[in-house]
Amino acid sequence: MREKSMYYFVRFIKKTLRYLLKPLSFVPGIVMMIVIFNFSSQNSVESAGLSREVCKYIVLIYNKICMKGMDNQSLNMMIEYIHPYVRKLAHFSEYALLAMSVSLPLYVYRLRGFWSAMFAMIFCVLFAMGDEWHQSFVSGRVSDPKDVLIDSLGVITGLIVIRIMCAIGRKTIFHWFVLDE
Repeated sequence: MREKSMYYFVRFIKKTLRYLLKPLSFVPGIVMMIVIFNFSSQNSVESAGLSREVCKYIVLIYNKICMKGMDNQSLNMMIEYIHPYVRKLAHFSEYALLAMSVSLPLYVYRLRGFWSAMFAMIFCVLFAMGDEWHQSFVSGRVSDPKDVLIDSLGVITGLIVIRIMCAIGRKTIFHWFVLDE
């Protein structure tokens, strides 16, 4: 009798946690869309300034770790050299994170496999297209179809990563949440 009551108690806890945590799975995707929209809303001066600061930080760390001892002119040349790559990497990584965070609620609500990946990919690519269109209205910014391609590659990468993470998590970390039917 005691084992049976413990079984029902554990089942109650699992169901309660599932229903409390499931709606929260939408939060990362919403946050990523807001972050991307805010980055796209920056005018060209703000956007370039932010990415140059990131480049400066990367170059200073590289200079310090590799003990290059670069002077200011060399540092500035290196910053200008990596600047376009850092900007494109930012596009790639923010859309990889968006794809991962959009896939999470789909997975939690049991839309898995091919259709989950297709829905997330279509949603994220449409968001990327809308984001580029939005940028065309921002002062000094232009809409670039190459950015949509880079964003799409980030989406595909993010979907691959999340599929691997979900497969591993289902077998290890989250096996506790599986209800014994």
